[in-house]
Amino acid sequence: MSIAKRVQQWATFARTWHIYDCTWQNPFESAKLVKTHLMGLQKPIYHPMISSRGLCTSHKLLPIYQVQKRSMGRLGVVDPSSYSQPDLITTEHSALNWKVDFGATKIQGSVLHRFKVLTANLDKILLDVRDINVTNATLLAGGSELPINFFISDAVDDIGQKLTLELPSGTAKGSLNVRIDYETSSSASGLQWLNPAQTLGKENPYMFSQCQAIHARSVIPCQDTPAVKFTYDATVEHPTELTALMSALIDKKEAGKTLFKQEVPIPAYLVAIAIGKLVSRPLGENSSVWAEEAIVDACAEEFSETATMLKTASELCGPYVWKQYDLLVMPPSFPYGGMENPCLTFVTPTLLAGDKSLADVVAHEIAHSWTGNLVTNKNFEHFWLNEGFTVFVESKIVGRMQGAKELDFKMLSNLTDLQECIRTQLDKTPELTKLVVDLSNCGPDDAFSSVPYIKGSTFLRYLEDLLGGPTVFEPFLRDYLKKYAYKSIETKDFQSALYDYFIDTDKKDKLSAVDWDLWLKTEGMPPVIPKFDESLANVTKELASLWSSKNVAELTDSAEIKKTISIHQLIDFLGKLIECKDIVDLTESKINLLESTYNLKSSKNAEVRFRLNRLVIRARLIKRLEEVLEFANSNFRMKFCRPIYRDLAGWPEAKPAAIRNFVSVKDQMMAVCSHTIEKDLGLK
Repeated sequence: MSIAKRVQQWATFARTWHIYDCTWQNPFESAKLVKTHLMGLQKPIYHPMISSRGLCTSHKLLPIYQVQKRSMGRLGVVDPSSYSQPDLITTEHSALNWKVDFGATKIQGSVLHRFKVLTANLDKILLDVRDINVTNATLLAGGSELPINFFISDAVDDIGQKLTLELPSGTAKGSLNVRIDYETSSSASGLQWLNPAQTLGKENPYMFSQCQAIHARSVIPCQDTPAVKFTYDATVEHPTELTALMSALIDKKEAGKTLFKQEVPIPAYLVAIAIGKLVSRPLGENSSVWAEEAIVDACAEEFSETATMLKTASELCGPYVWKQYDLLVMPPSFPYGGMENPCLTFVTPTLLAGDKSLADVVAHEIAHSWTGNLVTNKNFEHFWLNEGFTVFVESKIVGRMQGAKELDFKMLSNLTDLQECIRTQLDKTPELTKLVVDLSNCGPDDAFSSVPYIKGSTFLRYLEDLLGGPTVFEPFLRDYLKKYAYKSIETKDFQSALYDYFIDTDKKDKLSAVDWDLWLKTEGMPPVIPKFDESLANVTKELASLWSSKNVAELTDSAEIKKTISIHQLIDFLGKLIECKDIVDLTESKINLLESTYNLKSSKNAEVRFRLNRLVIRARLIKRLEEVLEFANSNFRMKFCRPIYRDLAGWPEAKPAAIRNFVSVKDQMMAVCSHTIEKDLGLK
């Protein structure tokens, strides 16, 4: 092959990989540069000017860099799940310019990042991406634009890829502006696209995002780590007949275009967008609920206590800095109970029970306005700092609104859920039952469980009781939130704040009784269960014992089962019954008696229906399998779907039907949901 032909091939190769400073203009010098530039690709890289015998002497090309399969390992020093280097450079502000293309199911546009360079002579910026098509990267300085080299590595499963942006030599500390032009994949893990038939209105499409834990990288090339917080503004072009909402305040609205501004720094996982045929109803002075027209009035009624919850949370935690608190009731494919996106909490429609009995989830999301959004875990190994604190504050909101007995009953009920989680979901990964986990070789999605929520909140209740109760601990909580506001922290920072606050008080000796390693590094249930008021929980405990130990004839004649209980007690009782190791005479007759006694068949409460379906599975009622699958298909909230599919996977007669059903609906699920259920069913 002639040198001219080799140079032509090299030019094509260079353009393909955007290696603009290693092109045909200097082919003999570029081999070393290519090796340096493209190591991150994890691909065999062939240079057209190099062969086994030297330059241009053979048609056989040799790889400059040979692929080596690697385990995930820790991708970064600060965050094991992010390639970005927040110790060297950090994002201060991001300007998004998006065109939302429903036809292609893609977002197209650009992001302009304003970085703060923390070290002199930084030679590259590392960002996180996942299935993103980057077309250009440009350095903006002094009114001029300079194209810069970039390349993207191969993907690490369930994590994503590394985007490397090369900087000019001698880059100084200080501000740096880089624009990246790109488009998302049509199957971006952080976006869900619904066709009109999948919406309530049946006439317009719908799209929404879910970026926690590490899916912002599928929507924006960014430092996708909670260690980095930035403000953002966005210009979003969308169909004129649809409404666009984001985790930000609306700055301006035009036909087919909405401008947003978020002036409080947030981590990338809190960037959120939703576009659909949406309407709103007021909930309070600075709060509204958004939903599709068919359910918006029911939503307004269900969440009518939102303003009271927000006021109560502010009394506990300090000023609310986000200005607006809106709710968006999502389509059934939303995978979580709620998502605490600033200014716009996303909530599942499974909360619409008709009696406000499940609205406590809103209290949880409101609490996140301080615990998680304002004070944030630095990485997801310390996720309990987000969720444990939030459950703790949520329970206090419930306690102030409903009484101390309800507070303690809620925390005891949570322990029932935790026990079930450890027994089933985490039975093969007990290391993930620690409060602080190691994510060196595990993605945050795979580590997600109720452990940081419930074990974390139980630890805080233990500390509160140890140090003197709410009157002592709540002032510390406000001080802690004020001290670390707008920051990202690790567990050692919380520990330091606790000691600093109490070191000069009569409580300092109490702190020496805290076995931090026992709480943070030990597997299983919390090592100490605080003393709770058990009066409400004892009723459910006795009912579970009765229904598990007596046969149908004995239960039919029992006056105990006819006693009135609250909806929350019913939910807890059914959960405790599921946790019973043995249930006597668990037959169709017993399930029928359970349904008739507590009017379960007519219940609209998703928590009740979920637990009933699990009991149907445990009773091996194959005739009701279709009913179970219908519930599983009615929503894709992981709290419900995953246990249902795990239970069905353990039932040989039903497992094939469960797999067929999952395969038929998986494309309607968000990636985080389908990915984890595939593992639950043993398909991945």
